[in-house]
Formats: sequence, structure tokens, C-alpha cells
Amino acid sequence: MKKNMLLTSIIFTLLFVFTTPVFGEEEGSNDSNDSPDLAPDAKSAILMERDTGEVIFDKNVDEKLPPASMTKIMTLLLIMEALEEEKLKLDETVRVSERAASMGGSQIFLEAGEEMTVEELLKGVAIASGNDASVALAERIAGSEEAFVEQMNEKVKELKLENTHFQNSTGLPADNHYSTAYDMAVMAKELLKYETITEYTSIYEDYLREGEEDEFWLVNTNKLVRFYDGVDGLKTGYTDEAKYCLTATAEKDDMRVISVVMGAETTKQRNGNISNMLDYAFNHFDTKKLFEKGETITELQFLQAEQQKINVVTSESVSTIHSKGESPEDISTNVQIDEEIVFPMKKGDQIGTLQVKMGDKVVTDTPLIVSHDVDEASFLTYLKRTLGEMAKHR
Repeated sequence: MKKNMLLTSIIFTLLFVFTTPVFGEEEGSNDSNDSPDLAPDAKSAILMERDTGEVIFDKNVDEKLPPASMTKIMTLLLIMEALEEEKLKLDETVRVSERAASMGGSQIFLEAGEEMTVEELLKGVAIASGNDASVALAERIAGSEEAFVEQMNEKVKELKLENTHFQNSTGLPADNHYSTAYDMAVMAKELLKYETITEYTSIYEDYLREGEEDEFWLVNTNKLVRFYDGVDGLKTGYTDEAKYCLTATAEKDDMRVISVVMGAETTKQRNGNISNMLDYAFNHFDTKKLFEKGETITELQFLQAEQQKINVVTSESVSTIHSKGESPEDISTNVQIDEEIVFPMKKGDQIGTLQVKMGDKVVTDTPLIVSHDVDEASFLTYLKRTLGEMAKHR
């Protein structure tokens, strides 16, 4: 339904005057020649600030390569979406299929018919990179791993990633299974919208079936979680073809960055190149937080909505990035509400956009979403409101 013409659009501008400027390049436009080669041992690499998506360093970022177990970043993204949408619950028990239990490679040694909670399986994926746990959750969410992989590739299209295609949920070697450093960074950026994910990916060690005869010790495959201050995820990868890969994230002084390395010959080279990029980011850049994720931007009222007030909130945290020591600049934000709104709406549905600008240059566009389910108004409610509006304008 079209919303009332009196509420066709709400546009307002909030002017912020900070003591720091916005880093002005467009996403993905950074020239690696402007900075040292931070990843000399990698086939491809990228360094990205999470909130803005600003690329600070890049090397062969669009080269299609096997991502190995970094594939599980997309698997984790769909798991977190299912939890957010309450299609899945952490304390729910999942029965492990024979197919899931048969997965080779890294695993948590699930037995066919064994039952584990979603949270235990999530730990198995996030900490130990368990292929069996990945398939068990994929089957629970989509009915089969094949159907889950279709969802993975649909999400790829939704994120407008042009150089990624998945054949499985695990990253085990398969023809036509590939991604790029840039695409992996964007997937990681999307996954990190679910801020609780780092509660799992930051765990260095834990136990499954603790105290039982078949107790299993989980040890994080990402050693930087323990040895680099601020690193709290995300996902390693290795196969003979892919070599050593890692998508890592770290947060310091309210700035979160993502770094990806693909195709390193050793774990030492991989971790060293990731550390180089993280050092560079934290030594040369700062961010300014404008809005937290879920912060209310405005309230709306619609004749066609059952609820009297609708809170419009940010879908993710919103920041600007700037080089350390730069001169101040003016930052403005512009909120635009969609002209066509259809009810009912579900929590998380987009209703508009928050645009951040430096002067006339657009820095970021962040989706604005509804903070709760919104039902369509009953006939009686709609009639009363319509008559009330008519009375106001006599």
C-alpha cells in the first residue's frame, strides 16, 4: 500500500562538526602503490575498515581463488541470519545425519545419530572449522546441504558479489568453487553486523561433550585470536590448492578492520601478512562513530500501520574513517524514507537509507530498518485514522 501523501518522505539533515575528516576514497579504489606491500607472501590480500567498507590496502583483490574453509564465513552468515529471524534457536537440539558425520577434513568427529545443540555446533564451526558441524547446521536450516548452498549463492547475488560461487558449505575442494579477497571481506563485513558472532570466533579453546568419555577439545584454528591483541575472528582456510588463507578481524579504539590473505605458502607467512595489515590500519587511521547498530534515527506514523509509532533504526554501526592527524572537515547525514511502504513489515525490513556525506561526496549509504514487526491496520483502525486526518485538514 502507498503510504499517506502527508508522510510520503521524511528527509532531514544533521550537521556534525568534528575535529577529524572523512577518508575520501570510494570503496575498492585504493591503489596499493600508495602504501608498502603489506602482504608480500600472499597471492591476493585486502585491508578494509568495517563500518565504512573503505579499502585501505589491496593486492589482486579480484583474482578468483579457492577460499578453502573461509567458505564458512558465508555459512556462518546464514546461520546468524536464521538465529536473528528466530528460524533457529541456540538451545535447539540437532540430530546429526550420516552425511554430516561422514565429512572429511577438519571436523569435530560427530557420530551419525548424535544430538548436539545449535550453539555447540556453532562453536564447532566457528572455533574448530568443523566440516561435519557445518553440514549438520546447513541441513537443519535448509533441509539439505544442496539447498543450503543455493541459499549461499543467492546471498552472494544479494551482496552484489560478482566473483564468488560456492559448491558446498565447508570449503572442501570442488570444481567451480571460488571467491576473491574482496568478496571475502564483504562477506565478513556482513557477518560482523551480527555482533555476537565474535563471542564464538574469539574463543581460543573450549570443550564439547565435556566430562563425557568422548569429550572433544576445541582449539581455534586462528592463532591470532590469542597472539594479536584485538583479534576476535574470523576464519582460517587451507587446502593443497588454496594454500594458507585467513580472513581476520580486529578492533581497537572503536575501529574495526577486516584483513584477508589468500594463497600464502605457510601459516607463518599468512599470519605475518595479516599482522602487517592490522598494524598499518591501527597505526595510520582512526574512525569516528556516528551511530551504533540499532540506534533510533526517527519515529514514523502511517495510517495503514496497526502500531501507532514505528521506530526506524540503523541496520549496522555507522562511522567515518580518517588518516591520523588530518585537518577537520564537516560531515552531514541525510535520512530518506522510501516512498512506497507495504504492510505488514517484519523486524529488520528496510524502510529507508541513511546517507553520510563529506561536503558533496557520499561516503556511505546505510540501510535503515524497522525495529519490530509492523502489522497492517485493521479496517476499523484505518477508517478512524482516515476520518481524523480529514478532520484536521478541513
